[in-house]
Amino acid sequence: MKNLKLYIPVIGFVVLALLMWRGLYLDSRTLPSVLLDRPLPDFELRALETGDQLVTREDLPAEPFILNIWGSYCLPCLQENPIFMAAKEEGVIPIIGVNYKDTDAAAREWLDDNGNPFNMSIIDNSGRYGIDLGVYGAPETFIVDAQGVIRYKHIGVIDYQIWDDEIMPVIAAVQAEATR
Repeated sequence: MKNLKLYIPVIGFVVLALLMWRGLYLDSRTLPSVLLDRPLPDFELRALETGDQLVTREDLPAEPFILNIWGSYCLPCLQENPIFMAAKEEGVIPIIGVNYKDTDAAAREWLDDNGNPFNMSIIDNSGRYGIDLGVYGAPETFIVDAQGVIRYKHIGVIDYQIWDDEIMPVIAAVQAEATR
């Protein structure tokens, strides 16, 4: 029995070392979302475009769309804005913004200065809707199908390669599904 007590720290160290070794091979950019293949959470929030009038999930497009979490404080959001602007100009897909933990004045100024790729920008000053979406921070991007079901989530900035390799195939798939 005395010898067993000597092995407990060694066994604990080996278990901890194995867990740490396994962690080295995990992709830190891939975080699972419990909302994939589930309906977009309900909300009742203001939109920058409507002033004090509340908008709800029913005010979102009845076709596939992108839901992009953004903020005026978010430098990566500035990096992906030209991609979203081009998508809007080309009519690729409607883009709904969720202005996350920001002020209305700062959000409006940012959109005026950098261009507004959004069909609508929902205001989530408190971050409560972000919590419902499982948001870690801006930017995050969701692709929602015509039935309002989340089909894809991307955490972090979207560059042109991610747009072409990951985002556009999902958009094509949900748009093809909507036309069936």
